[in-house]
Amino acid sequence: MRDTTEARLLVPLPTKVPWWLRPGLWLTRRITGKEPLPGRLLAYFPKGAIGAGLFELTAAGEGDLPGRVLACARIAASLVCGCPFCLDMNVATWRRAGLVEGELRLLLEGSEPTALGQREAAAVGYAQALSRTPVELDAALREQLVRSFTPREVVILASTIAQVNYWSRFSQGLGVPAAGFYDGQACPLPLR
Repeated sequence: MRDTTEARLLVPLPTKVPWWLRPGLWLTRRITGKEPLPGRLLAYFPKGAIGAGLFELTAAGEGDLPGRVLACARIAASLVCGCPFCLDMNVATWRRAGLVEGELRLLLEGSEPTALGQREAAAVGYAQALSRTPVELDAALREQLVRSFTPREVVILASTIAQVNYWSRFSQGLGVPAAGFYDGQACPLPLR
């Protein structure tokens, strides 16, 4: 399997990883049970690894916004970007975030997100808008965001969505495949 994965990558995995990146890669592998390919590839650019690591360490969590809202935004951004790795990783959190099977299915089908609740629907719309080029926020979405979130929460959402977009572009640009985080029991991931 390793050879198959490496064959998909644009560049080979680095043979040397700086000593100070190894603990982070080891910890990621231990927590996820998966090979952290994006992190390994960043060994070619250690300054980028530090920046990405800090970005990950300071990512929004349950204390910043409800997990449901963050999961909806991450899944929607991953879906629009079409990144197999990001979609696989972000969809895998659905149950822990408090989503139910039908809600996950709605998200993955790209159905109208209003069935999710006002805040989740606003987060999905924002994620979709920020993950497209050019970014366009219509008046209805702006109103929905202002009605649903505080200014701080809108900034947290924008940062979360931008983070997914960063990893999506990075992973797709280097050919990183899905890693098998999501077991597919609730519903299959959309094919790209």
